[in-house]
Amino acid sequence: MSGYHRGEVAVQERAGLARRAASAQRAIRSDIPEVAADFLGRQPFLVVGGADERGRIWATQLTGEPGFLSVPTPDSLVVRALPPPDDPLAGLLSGAGTEEADPARIGMIAIEPATRRRMRMNGRAVRNGDGLRVDLDEAVANCPKYIQVREHRTVAPGEEGGQRHTVTDGDALSPAQQEALRAADTFFVATASDRGDADASHRGGNPGFVQVLTPRLLRWPDYAGNGMFLTLGNLELNPAAGLLVPGWDTGTSLHLTGFARTVWDVEEVARVPGAERLVEFEVTAVREVVAASPLRWSEPEFHRFNPPVAG
Repeated sequence: MSGYHRGEVAVQERAGLARRAASAQRAIRSDIPEVAADFLGRQPFLVVGGADERGRIWATQLTGEPGFLSVPTPDSLVVRALPPPDDPLAGLLSGAGTEEADPARIGMIAIEPATRRRMRMNGRAVRNGDGLRVDLDEAVANCPKYIQVREHRTVAPGEEGGQRHTVTDGDALSPAQQEALRAADTFFVATASDRGDADASHRGGNPGFVQVLTPRLLRWPDYAGNGMFLTLGNLELNPAAGLLVPGWDTGTSLHLTGFARTVWDVEEVARVPGAERLVEFEVTAVREVVAASPLRWSEPEFHRFNPPVAG
């Protein structure tokens, strides 16, 4: 792919940032430079977004020892991991590119909280042994804004009280899940264009930046960013979206799927500090996986550019 699609252009123009977006487009490439390949090789997790067999968009994470991500050629990424069978994207990723399925169109983001670096990639994945090989369409090195500093460690199965791997499904947020979202300082959002090209991105802020309006409706501010509007551009064409809310200190993954829309109303936006727009997300399905990840992270050091949260 090359250039912005019509949804991205429409949002850029409505936001009055078309000129800035044209300049930022130089950061979008179809290959991974050597310095970025070294960065990817150090990471213990990768966030992946895509569509399940019913067309619902989800975001999930794959984990492994540093080195589980590698760049054999500048335009491809090898991921030596697959999701467990109860992951919402297990069917998409485990069967990608087999006789029964086409390559999976996925969005990915690798993020290093300790250094506030991140790399965003989109492409077509095929099964490669016990992992994936992704032929890249886009690679973007994003800015460090709104990333909270954290250090990680890996726990062995049964460590820290022996949490068992359990899965809970629902069609709305439980009270505990609502509280987890109100306390969240980070989540990941997956979207796709009307052609099905997927994307995964990061959203961060001070705790409370995600508002739980009802058990099925969330809202968060869209803060100043790089002006590309890759996420909002997809939503302009296709409202389907998925969220991953990681339990940084527990290893729990909270997966949400549903539909999102951008709120441009000036009076509504003005009520939220730092917001340039708002995004509302309607929840249609929830999957919570306990002990989904072996990674445990330290308490956050919040980014100094995080806007305040209204009381």
